Amino acid sequence: MIRVSEDEFHGMMDDAIAAIPADFKKKIDNVAFIVEQYPTESDIERLGLPNIYSLLGLYSGTPYTFRNTYYMGVTPDRIILFQRNIESHCDTMDELKEKIREVVIHEVAHYFGMNEDEIRQAGY
Repeated sequence: MIRVSEDEFHGMMDDAIAAIPADFKKKIDNVAFIVEQYPTESDIERLGLPNIYSLLGLYSGTPYTFRNTYYMGVTPDRIILFQRNIESHCDTMDELKEKIREVVIHEVAHYFGMNEDEIRQAGY
């Protein structure tokens, strides 16, 4: 397992966000990308997961495909990456960068309205 500082992790997350293809990136609006160490117990209970270590990322908000003319004046959606859980899957810096990229893509796919099955079918 590899460990990095929160600043280093943020930098790798920023790199992953910057690598999102322009056609998709220009449609990402009103979304905050956040790093937290672990998910909350309420997140785990709400999602029906076995423990706080099983979640790598989380999207919460109104997916792009559900937004309409009434979508305004709302707080930003959130894409949260759980640093310690992601790190626990990696042994090298390259693995960590790749895992962060995968989690960012996975959560952005949720932003675009994809469910878990659709994301897995797409290879993530």
